[in-house]
Amino acid sequence: MKMLKDPEHQVAGHMAKDGRLGPLVDGEGRFFKPFQSNGRGENEAKFYESFSSNKNVPDHIRGYFPVYHGTQVVEASNGSGKLPHIVLDDVVYGYPNPSGMDVKIGSRTWYPGVSQQYFNQCLKNDRETTSVSLGFRHAGFKIFDHQESRFWIVEYKVVHGYKVDDARLVLRKFVSSNSLADSIPDCAFASEVYGSSSGILAQLLELKAWFETQTLYHFSSCSVYMFYENESILMKGGEGARAQVKLVDFTHVLDGNGVVDHNFLGGLSSFIKFIQDILES
Repeated sequence: MKMLKDPEHQVAGHMAKDGRLGPLVDGEGRFFKPFQSNGRGENEAKFYESFSSNKNVPDHIRGYFPVYHGTQVVEASNGSGKLPHIVLDDVVYGYPNPSGMDVKIGSRTWYPGVSQQYFNQCLKNDRETTSVSLGFRHAGFKIFDHQESRFWIVEYKVVHGYKVDDARLVLRKFVSSNSLADSIPDCAFASEVYGSSSGILAQLLELKAWFETQTLYHFSSCSVYMFYENESILMKGGEGARAQVKLVDFTHVLDGNGVVDHNFLGGLSSFIKFIQDILES
């Protein structure tokens, strides 16, 4: 196996930096996510096993989830020895300079049966962020600044404090060509990234149509990860953007028990409205 390294384009979650435990990539299209503590890693692996073999999931929906390649014991990023990792497709492999955004979906990230401590922690985070008010919150992003030729990254504490106007603004900056330090984003790439026939909005609407009827799973604390390529969008236009939506983070997925996942569906619908508003403005 090739030497594993930190993912260059990770935008949120546990990062393998400064001796911490986090995901790794092999530089050949594989992403290694270490099992999280308290049984969360086992839960996520079980979800991937279930999902990848579930014949009730339509093929066009399967494409919105990272491809699962089983689990593997590899050297952990924090030097603690060999640990089990979930092996997935590295979804941004082949994207030289992707802008990426992680958006946690749902007005609540807790679910029935959790411990009081976990419930209190989730409730606090949901209330402090836009989760309760909007049904989604930004978890992190890396946006390529075309004027500065570097990535714009805002630290987690600042993103955690975003209000409604901040959420709206960063979704505009995500598809802008002017300097991200400017107060008024130009949304120059909105029609290509958000609005093309294969763009972000079309993909989100396809996902929403599935969530309106799917009762297989309830996705708690799960994220929409959306990304596109910057270098080629300027040369090739909309086709060069290769805008994609993936669902990520499945440590808290429950059996749907024949009931629609209203928490996820409501948050996804709200997020879609924000994207539509940008395209219509």
